[in-house]
Amino acid sequence: MKYLILIILVVLSFSSISAHEGGHGIPLKQWELATNKLFKADFIKYENDEVWLLDSDHTIRIFQISDFSDEDQKYIKNKSEYIHSLNTNTTIESGSQSFSSYNGALIGLGIFLLCFSLFKLIKHKKSIYLIHGVLGLGVVLIVSCKDTSIPKTGRREVPSNDVSLMQTYFGKFEGVTTRSDENYLYVSSNGLPDHDMMVGITNWQQQVPINQDYTGDNSWAIPIHPKMAEHPLSTKTNLLKGAIAVAVNGIPIFNPLNNRGEDANAIGELDNWGGHCGRADDYHYHLPPLHLQDQVGTGNPVAYAVDGFPVYGETTDTLDAYLGKTNPDGSYQYHTIKEYPYFIAGMRGEVQLDPKTKAPENQVYPQPRTQELRPALRPLRGAKIIDFKSLGENSYALTYSLDSKEYTINYGWNSAGTYTYEFINPDGTSTVETYKPRQK
Repeated sequence: MKYLILIILVVLSFSSISAHEGGHGIPLKQWELATNKLFKADFIKYENDEVWLLDSDHTIRIFQISDFSDEDQKYIKNKSEYIHSLNTNTTIESGSQSFSSYNGALIGLGIFLLCFSLFKLIKHKKSIYLIHGVLGLGVVLIVSCKDTSIPKTGRREVPSNDVSLMQTYFGKFEGVTTRSDENYLYVSSNGLPDHDMMVGITNWQQQVPINQDYTGDNSWAIPIHPKMAEHPLSTKTNLLKGAIAVAVNGIPIFNPLNNRGEDANAIGELDNWGGHCGRADDYHYHLPPLHLQDQVGTGNPVAYAVDGFPVYGETTDTLDAYLGKTNPDGSYQYHTIKEYPYFIAGMRGEVQLDPKTKAPENQVYPQPRTQELRPALRPLRGAKIIDFKSLGENSYALTYSLDSKEYTINYGWNSAGTYTYEFINPDGTSTVETYKPRQK
């Protein structure tokens, strides 16, 4: 009996030695904020200067890294690096045969040593045989802890997109056409929406919207078979260049942050429809175009992200860290919120990045090309766009106010590809500029 008690004590002591953080009854870590406030919680993750913790009430609490003491900041960064190394270097696919067989062999060896020790102990009654039992028990416990602590990140399969259904959404808009192959739905348009533009911009780069050749090999490509990414790209620190989604009216949607990392909406760069023009006079949104819901119908997507997942309007459902949710059938969809980041906080699906770009100004590939027509101009400080209207086919007038005076730009293009701009001053004088696209 005394040997049995001794074995139990060894088991209990070895269990406490082998326990790892986050499981097996380990107490919550005590944290110290810069305000000297103490509290206990489990570490979840550290990303974009935000620290996610889980307290004793199983409530997630989010802090800035600067809120913590220097010692805790060091712990957070080291812990985050360790977790990252596990996810990037030692990721094991769920159900890996070699991993399971290896663990099974080790556990079998441990059990053999434990049984051998008990047999010898009972037969010869010498405590020296406890060594074999301790070794066997140690092997069993170590392998068990290792098996539960290594992240198993097998990719979750998601249903393919219904191409016919996608085409009905894009087909509601005149001038937008679609085609598909085995991998992508291709969306073609001239880059001009059928709603008004530009009015409401107070931080203007002096661009005006013109037609774009988003056709043929230069069309937008949306994956038909989306895949969940193991390491989703945060749109706070990635994809500041190029589109991250395509609206159902054929207009690209860029990151809510401009290429300087500023919230384009907050600094007055966007019009009343959430869009503006880029350096190529290419009109695009930086906000999800919820105004399109009237045309596609409530409960239908207003856009598709370039990872293949649809973008819907606001919802009362709980959203994940990427502003999306998983449906009962396994499909995934993004939703919008009123505040930054507005939509797609992270690219939840797999995407291929253009190797010629680097974070944060990287972009998804394939991406249609645009071509600058006029030289890029400097922002016109103090200008506010107050009117924009069509003067006829391929002809527009934009009016802006500056220092309480109104200026107008009449512009358009003909079938030969000649673009003419007339700049009219408040006193009635004007200048004319003419451009033709450069040969590709």
